[in-house]
Parts: sequence; structure tokens; C-alpha cells
Amino acid sequence: MEPSDPYLIVSADSHAGLPTQDYRAYLASKFHPQFDDFLNERSAAVEAMTKLGVRNEDYAKKWFEEHEDALRSGWDADRRDVELDGDGVAAEVVFPDADAVESRTCVPFGAGLGLSGDIDPELGLAGAQAHNRWLAELCSHSPERRKGVALVPITAPLDEVLAEIRRIKAEGLGAVMIPAMWVNQTPYHDRRYDPVWALCEELELPIVTHSGPAARSEYGDHLGIYVTEVTWWPARPMWFMLWSGVFERYPRLKFGVTEAGCWWLPALIWFWDRLYLGQKGTEKLGTDPFRGAVSMPPSDYIDRNCFIGASNTKRRELGMRYEIGVDNILWGNDFPHPEGTWPNTRSWLTKTFHDIPIDETRRMVGLAAAEVYGFDLAKLQPHADRIGPTPMEFGQVTDDDPTGSRLVHKWAATKAVGRHWLTDNDFALIDI
Repeated sequence: MEPSDPYLIVSADSHAGLPTQDYRAYLASKFHPQFDDFLNERSAAVEAMTKLGVRNEDYAKKWFEEHEDALRSGWDADRRDVELDGDGVAAEVVFPDADAVESRTCVPFGAGLGLSGDIDPELGLAGAQAHNRWLAELCSHSPERRKGVALVPITAPLDEVLAEIRRIKAEGLGAVMIPAMWVNQTPYHDRRYDPVWALCEELELPIVTHSGPAARSEYGDHLGIYVTEVTWWPARPMWFMLWSGVFERYPRLKFGVTEAGCWWLPALIWFWDRLYLGQKGTEKLGTDPFRGAVSMPPSDYIDRNCFIGASNTKRRELGMRYEIGVDNILWGNDFPHPEGTWPNTRSWLTKTFHDIPIDETRRMVGLAAAEVYGFDLAKLQPHADRIGPTPMEFGQVTDDDPTGSRLVHKWAATKAVGRHWLTDNDFALIDI
């Protein structure tokens, strides 16, 4: 690959969903009466969103007026391809809920981005299945460009959960989204979930969480509490699974946290490794207190098993990429949500990646996600050649520096430090 070749961009976070009432055709008829009740409650839900402060009525009106036609791409596959092309995105990983302003495309019974363990097991699974059936249809259009994320409320009865995972794999969906919050159900360190982890490993289905759910009933109208914690909940399953040995027992299992940033991960990796390696203060905890379920430093599990769908990746996060792991950062445009980079992805990428080495940029904006989710690069390359932005467009190469070598030199010292608490291959510890 030449430095001037276009980037093959894969968004690790995009969204699609039917206008809510249209899910009826995909929902088992026995649930239609409950679905009618759910639809009747939607107006009250919008009022509650406005009161909480997560919906600005003036902004919502402006957003829908300015993007009326383009927002049909939330469920219209042909229009969706047009919008992807305009953003320079060759492929996408598709989560639920296309509308993040008024929830006009929410999954039945709240089984979308708000999926949590306290949802009614029967209704939650029914709503998830309705979305999964429709999503498989959407992803059958330009299938090389899409990996659909199936909704699976794994706190539901285990036999039904496993059957749904097998079904969505057979229908071509590419990942499993689990509740970020188990609420009053069994936490994810419990062995009852081992059949879920084992099946997803066997079927090569990444398991992901996504931001959205939070303990909103505890916050009252204090929105600052919600926006502070909403990125914490989807990350929480990671340490439950890591320290309980899930990644030890299932070494090929992939787990990802999506649209929760990645700024928090370097400090956690540093903290976890120091615990495992025996920092001062762990002596009182007994002999090998953390090693009963894990056999490697946590950073090794992060690199082998975990990834972050870092939507609209920020400059600060890119500055920490050698601690996070370049291959652990999967950029996303959050299409078609207003907090993402769509429809101005090209300019956003230029702002954030303009001084990042080209090879690292290729990994973070596309190639790492393609590997995690199993995209066929040969099938995506013609799309990248046709629409992909180039390193020259990002300002990474110039006539004076056609290979972008100055950027490699700029970051060399930072890269050499990397995870500063690990000094060599024997994991010697700098206790700072």
C-alpha cells in the first residue's frame, strides 16, 4: 500500500432503525396489543426527555427540517449508501435507534440502545427479535458494506438467548449487543453466562455494549449526573468479564464498548496492571489475590480480547493511543446521530488525524474494525478507491514529504514510552 492510497474507512458505530410504528410487521402478532400500549406512551416519553434536558425542542425542529430527506437513510438502504459515500465511509457496523433526537425509531418495548436487565424478559426479547429481523433485511442490501449488531437481552431465559444468537448468525448479522446494565439480574461475572460467551466465541460474533442506559431514576433533573455516568455503564461489563476470567476461558472472544469514548481506558489499564503485578498496597490482600481467574496482566487481555468503538474520536484520545493500543481504537461516525461526525466526516477526520502517522490512521479509521467484525477487505477496496479520503486530503502528506515520514518522527518518542509502567517483556514495574 502506498502512502497516497485512499483510506478504507469503516465506521464502528452507526445506527439504523424503522419508524417505531413500522416494527409491527416484524413483531410476533401475540405482542401487538402490548405494542399498541407502547406506541401510546411515546408522546409522554418525549415530554419526559424534554423535562430531563436530553431533548432541546428548538434544536430538534431545526435538525429534522435541515436533514429531512437524509434522515430517511436511517431505514432506507439505498439512501443510506448515498450518505455513506458522501462521508467517505466504505463500511459500517450498525447499531439500533437511528433517531437520537426524539426516539422516533426506537425499538419496541425499549429494547434498543436502552436495553437493560430490568426490561420484561418476554417483551424485551420480542422487541429485540423484531429489530433483528428487520436489520437482517437492511444488511442484505450492499451486504459487503454492513455488519448488523443484533440485540440480545442475555438476562432472559438462557435457552431462548442461545436460540436467538444462533438465529441471528444464520441470518447474517455480525455481532451481539448485550445490556450494559444487568440491574437486578445476575452480574456478568457469573458462570451462568458461560454458554453465551462460548457460543459467541464459536460463531465468531463480537459482543458489544453501547452507551445509552443509565440509572436515570436516581438523577432527578440533574442532567450533569447522567452525562457523567452514561459512559461508565457500558464500560462496566469489561472489568466484570476480565477479572472473573471470561477472557481467560474464552481467549478468542471479542468484547467491545461503543460510543463511550476511550479517554478512561489508559488510567484503568495502568491501575489494573499495577494491581496484578503487585503494587505497594496489595500485600495485605493475600497471596496472589487477583490471579485465581487470570494468568496475564490485564493489558494483555485488553489487547487480545477487547476493543473500543470510539465514536468521533477526540484529539486527547489519539494522544493516548499508545497506552490504549492503536489496534484497540475503532473510529466511528455515529451516523446519523447529531453528536457524531456525519455529514461532515471528512472535515472532522482532517481536524483529528492531520498529524497522526498514516499507518496508524489506517488501523484506527478502518482496518482494525474490519478485522474485529470480519469485513472482506477485497470487497471493500473498490468502495474505498471510489470514495475514500486520502492522506493528502488530511494534510498528512505534502509535496515536501510524500511519505508522511515527519509524522512518524514527531510521535517516535511518545510511541517509545508507550505504556510507561511496563519496562520490558518481563513486565517489570515502574511504581509510579
